[in-house]
Amino acid sequence: MPHDDHEHHHAADSAGAQGRLVWALILTGGFVVFEALAGWKANSLALLTDAVHNLSDVLALGLSWYAMRLTAQPAHAAKTFGYHRAGILAALANSAGLVGVALYILYDAYVRLLSPAPVQADILIGVGGAALLVNAFTAWLVHHGSHDDLNMRSAFLHLLGDVVSTLGAIAAGVAIRYTGLYWLDPAVSVLIALLILWNAKGLMAEVMDILLESTPRDVDMGSMVRDMMQVEGVHGVHHLHVWSISRQLRMLSAHIVTDDIRLSEGEGLQKRVTRLLAQRYGIAHTTLQLESESCQPDSLYCDISRPNHRYHGE
Repeated sequence: MPHDDHEHHHAADSAGAQGRLVWALILTGGFVVFEALAGWKANSLALLTDAVHNLSDVLALGLSWYAMRLTAQPAHAAKTFGYHRAGILAALANSAGLVGVALYILYDAYVRLLSPAPVQADILIGVGGAALLVNAFTAWLVHHGSHDDLNMRSAFLHLLGDVVSTLGAIAAGVAIRYTGLYWLDPAVSVLIALLILWNAKGLMAEVMDILLESTPRDVDMGSMVRDMMQVEGVHGVHHLHVWSISRQLRMLSAHIVTDDIRLSEGEGLQKRVTRLLAQRYGIAHTTLQLESESCQPDSLYCDISRPNHRYHGE
């Protein structure tokens, strides 16, 4: 795909994702007020819990929308990588928000379990059903693109958690209606909170991997080095680094040991290695330094905190 067509396609995808986030934000925000009032009237912690979770979704969707607009800004002298990490920071904030919401729900549920309060099951069931429709629709809106974009994925997980929590609220309402066991209402809230914590844990771990410049989890460094060594002209690889700017934007830098060749031959070697890394490992940006001899042939991963003595007079 030509570069201009790729940029146009990316911009169209970004604009479409922003539009879906706005619609999800409007629908979720409007429903929060309705569900909170219904939960207060029914004296249902499950509904109030879901309303609080929905409110956190409003904040998360707003943050994701802002981060997506920021990410679309072009790179410049002060931000040579652009604003791609804005989406990662938004995902970090959203995952931290999920943890806060879950802890708040657990505390409220503990208080209610000690002293179960009467719940109007019919309101719980009816409002839960309406919430399920709204949450499922907004989750569907945001799902597209959530696989490759960690920011969109964090918003999708918020909304998917809502779908599950409303199912729990409906189940609690049905059970309370036929059994009169009011403790089921806070018990369902506990299960919802634990599910939220589980989702937040996985999301936060992936965010921290990116912020710590970790090697992408699906990249086998041993296989990558063996593949690079198979490229004609490559005699050694060292000072190798692979990291992510965002979930779908991967970077690599490495020193390649080769023969004492001409500049034009070196360019051909770089192109072969770059093509291999793009096709097999999805690495978008590669920086390769060619050397005719290796200063540290056994140092595959260099310690960047130590100076390279080769260029400091030793």
